[in-house]
Amino acid sequence: MNRIQRPEGYRLVAALPANGGEAVGVAGFRVTNNLVDGLHLYVDDLSTLPNARRRGLGGRLMTWMREEAERLGCASVQLDSAVGPERTEAHRLYFNHRLAIAAFHFERAL
Repeated sequence: MNRIQRPEGYRLVAALPANGGEAVGVAGFRVTNNLVDGLHLYVDDLSTLPNARRRGLGGRLMTWMREEAERLGCASVQLDSAVGPERTEAHRLYFNHRLAIAAFHFERAL
């Protein structure tokens, strides 16, 4: 991460327990610019430990990233998410934070 992603603008924010200790949730993101979307914050990674889920940590991380995007003058917050029944809770989080399905993501393995 430090050698490759951080020089590309990748940043990491963590949810830490109030009493100290290791991170129980993390979000990795970068601010980028393209012709279609302009300046935007792209969420690369968002994860909480299984035993820390359903406590609002993911939501707090999403709120923090939205506020950071606003502070930086971004036009939007974006992310890609896989599909399938195991992703239902993640998608609920995104919808609750007013993210909309705006595109399909296409890829071809090489």
